[in-house]
Amino acid sequence: MALKSTIFKASLQIADIDHGYYADHTLTLARHPSETDERMMVRLVALALQAHKLQSVCGGDGTLAFGAGLSSPDEPDVFLRDFTGQTRLWIEVGQPEDKPLIKACGKADEVVLYCFSHAAEIWWRTMEGKLSRPQNLSVYRVPTAASQLLARLAQRSMQLQATIQEGALMLGDDAHGIDIECQRWK
Repeated sequence: MALKSTIFKASLQIADIDHGYYADHTLTLARHPSETDERMMVRLVALALQAHKLQSVCGGDGTLAFGAGLSSPDEPDVFLRDFTGQTRLWIEVGQPEDKPLIKACGKADEVVLYCFSHAAEIWWRTMEGKLSRPQNLSVYRVPTAASQLLARLAQRSMQLQATIQEGALMLGDDAHGIDIECQRWK
């Protein structure tokens, strides 16, 4: 018998000062049995950092949501689709293989990858050359210490505030706060 995903609900208030984007998002995250709280929360961070594109790319008329996750490797972790159904933004987290990322670059206007964990630097050294060609691919590194702290925020029901200023994200709830400044690799 297969294990089912665990459902998490998040109310996320985003104040993106850098892009003038202020919105409340009610989100449902399905955590696959093999997914860690850390990875699930990095997906949420990626959504928060890219949410402004809902307005700047789609003029507010689009869908920003989580993909099917680990159970569907051909789907993004987070996506932004415009009202026509075109994928404008494809977001991945982790250290994927190069071929699926390059394939995603052909399916979406923009692809953004957020790497995390202590092995990210090793992964990047092997992938940097392979991922240099796609012009619509951006790669960011979430610091290991910050991504590990994110797991502490994971609750079945979350009330989170995200403030983005000068490229840094401050994410927290009533009890904890985490500062995250991603490093751009590509």
